[in-house]
Amino acid sequence: MTSPNGIAGLLVRAAQCPGRGVRYVCDDGTETEQSYAALKEAAFELLGGLRRHGAEPGSAVVLLLERPDEVIPAFWACVLGGLVPCPMAPLRGDSARWSAHLEHVTRLLADPLIVTNDAVRRDLPPLPGRVVLLDDLPGGPAPSPASCDPDGPALLMLTSGSSGASKAVPLTHANLLASMAAKAERLEVGDADVMLNLIAFDHVAAIEGHLLPMSAGGSQVQVQPQVVLGDPVRLLRLAADHRVTLTFAPNFLLGEILRAFPDGDQDDDLDLSALRHIISGGEAVVCATARRFLDLLAPYGLSPRAIVPAFGMTEMCAGSTMNLDFPAVDAGQEFASLGPPIRGLDLRITDEGGHPVQDGIEGELQVRGPMVFPGYHNDPRSSAAAFTADGWFRTGDRGLLDGGRLRLTGRSKDSIIVNGVNYFSHEVETALGELPEVESSYVAAFPTRPPGGDTEQLAVLFTPAVPMSDEARIHQAVAAVRSTVTLVWGFRPGLVLPLPRPEMPRTSLGKIQRTLLRHRLEEGRFAARQRWLDELTARRLGGHVPPDGPAERKVAAVYADLFGLDPGSVGATTTLLELGGTSLDVLRLKQRLERDFPGTDLPAVSILRAPAVRDLAALLGDAGRSRGYDPIVPLQQTGDRTPLFCVHPGVGEVLVFVNLAHYFTGERPFYALRARGFGPGETHFSGFEEMVSCYVEAIRRRQERGPYAIAGYSYGSAVAFETAKALEGQGEQVDFVGIVNLPPHIKARMRELDYTEGALHLALFLDLIAPDQAERLAGPLRGQPRRRQIDQIMALASPRRLAELDLDRDGFASWVELAQSLVRAGRTYEPSGTVASVTVFYADPLRGTKQEWLDHELRAWDKFTRGENRYVEVPGAHYTLMNADHVATFQHILRSELDRALDGR
Repeated sequence: MTSPNGIAGLLVRAAQCPGRGVRYVCDDGTETEQSYAALKEAAFELLGGLRRHGAEPGSAVVLLLERPDEVIPAFWACVLGGLVPCPMAPLRGDSARWSAHLEHVTRLLADPLIVTNDAVRRDLPPLPGRVVLLDDLPGGPAPSPASCDPDGPALLMLTSGSSGASKAVPLTHANLLASMAAKAERLEVGDADVMLNLIAFDHVAAIEGHLLPMSAGGSQVQVQPQVVLGDPVRLLRLAADHRVTLTFAPNFLLGEILRAFPDGDQDDDLDLSALRHIISGGEAVVCATARRFLDLLAPYGLSPRAIVPAFGMTEMCAGSTMNLDFPAVDAGQEFASLGPPIRGLDLRITDEGGHPVQDGIEGELQVRGPMVFPGYHNDPRSSAAAFTADGWFRTGDRGLLDGGRLRLTGRSKDSIIVNGVNYFSHEVETALGELPEVESSYVAAFPTRPPGGDTEQLAVLFTPAVPMSDEARIHQAVAAVRSTVTLVWGFRPGLVLPLPRPEMPRTSLGKIQRTLLRHRLEEGRFAARQRWLDELTARRLGGHVPPDGPAERKVAAVYADLFGLDPGSVGATTTLLELGGTSLDVLRLKQRLERDFPGTDLPAVSILRAPAVRDLAALLGDAGRSRGYDPIVPLQQTGDRTPLFCVHPGVGEVLVFVNLAHYFTGERPFYALRARGFGPGETHFSGFEEMVSCYVEAIRRRQERGPYAIAGYSYGSAVAFETAKALEGQGEQVDFVGIVNLPPHIKARMRELDYTEGALHLALFLDLIAPDQAERLAGPLRGQPRRRQIDQIMALASPRRLAELDLDRDGFASWVELAQSLVRAGRTYEPSGTVASVTVFYADPLRGTKQEWLDHELRAWDKFTRGENRYVEVPGAHYTLMNADHVATFQHILRSELDRALDGR
């Protein structure tokens, strides 16, 4: 067998070092050891499978894998075979964005082979192109390694996992070898070193954390990110247990460790004396945070010079400048300097005309050297824009050189780094510009760092599409912006600030000047506006009430930690939705509370029923015990306008309304009605009549007199109609009845929903399986015992999604039975009588065209009303009209219809 060249030689040489290898630590609790020799053998076995599936030397292979013990062998299989691996992270929770992103990558990489595993595949919509499962690759004779061109690509890294327009960065064998040699020299890495990596492999820092110790003959510990992100102090324990000498920790993680480190007596088992370097990059290193970290851990043997602030980019093989003299060299500075470049890398700072400037003068940072990539894959336009005429790469960062040391002062590119992850301003600005509450071309999203903050926060400044004098609508616009950002990016913005048009500066070409806005914000120019908004918010929400007693303070601290807030800002009456919480946050909060209040088994719906700090603390004082069935779940209780009552869909649960309820904060209470049968000992409703009677009584307990506003989603529409009719029969006024995509006659559809289709329908609704899986399963499942049907669905269900929902096999089976009880009630339902009028919101139907659905099915509501009905088109399909892609538009349409019906607006 010929000896492979390029980076493959790193593995071949390392395999000859006895006692050296990789320890894998995964989030399922497993820890396994693999020698470099065994890694090489495993890689060759996988290579045979790649060849059988048509992967040819030079072609790209997407590695859609998350566990390091799967990514690393697959990576080396590609390298040894002359293939070009492209590690990639799945985008969960947003099917549309995931599909667009993967379609773009598939085109960009010319229909690559996609290697994944069954667990990841079950979590995602159908994958395009050629897909092979990792478990199907081993077997057959081990092929010979392929030779490589040193200047050819060794791997491809995607610039942004959150954007459908990602660029692919080819890093050549020569790039990586030059980079690793220079870093090993600067950090004095040798064969006795152990490096720990906790970064996912779709980030170039993980490649560095794997190749660097291997290049020096050292060992490594590869940790799945969730292990440390879920328990930051675990990083220290792992470092101590494995005598780690080098690791990587962004500044935000240093802050997380500071907050999570237990108070009290010193842990004698925590020995950090071997930990020589903690490389910190990905975002600015805050000197105060890093010093507190070093001081905290000094008693455990951590070197006072352990933190190494560094700078690098994907395009330059990760960290390529390093400050080994921190903290002494940065005395009196807010942010750490980033040191001189590693051997072979040249830096220069240029002015706006592209001319180099002297030390101490700020300008654009440009780099060149053997570790800098040659240009973007299959993207000549971006490549041309990325390099100067004389061959320097334009990083997009601004900085200055101080005695050869790099200091960054800002970014020219439109990116935001939050907790070490890059986001792009235009993504969220586009989504916000589509909100009816926002002037579409007057929105700016940019990073800002509060004084003493450990990481950047997102600031969103915008001009509302309503008068600044209309407090109620301004408050609603702020809530809409905050909720949309949370849904699009998965985290809450640190600041949302409405500004009048004249205060949103634009260039002569009409572009919002984000940099100028950031300067004005950080200079305090908008302090008066922020105080005005704080006072407005306090008036709308009833002011700040300090937590009282240990339980309330403890719950408030959990809320603050969950959303990255100052604990003093969370009051006793603060609710989850006010803070921007999503349905996923309900489950995260449940897990945190059960951890901090041992012995508590708290159903998620209990949190929704007691979303305020004070109410939740009182509930926890009762150990989460059941207080009897109440169908009302108060998702949002602020505001003085007519409350809205929303009836559950056919699955009986109300989590589907959580994202919608955000938008009603400070405007009107939003109550959801949940079916009976979820709680222990609760019986199912015997039929429609009992269900309606129960809901009418519950509504009148919350709101004794009309006028009422009631809506129902899907199945719930029929229940809402009957509830409104019953209230009218009691002499009450019902001014709004909302029907969401359901005709009045449901009996035929209910008779179609047998147990099999009902179980699959619920699995789809919960996003446990994909639509194509449900379609394939329907035939084979039908006729099998119910127990086996549930087992087969659960075998396909996404484990991650089950964990998010805190749902097990028995819980799912019980939920199916509850949904079937609602189906049985619907099989005998026949609409009759009338209400004053209804507003029908219609989306793409399950079958046929939208126009046919409207004309032949939905307009039948005209027979059951005394007045004129409204038929209002909404975006999305039957199952998606309230998801992250469409809820911002749907809420505006719904709220407009409520205003028209209730207030005559």
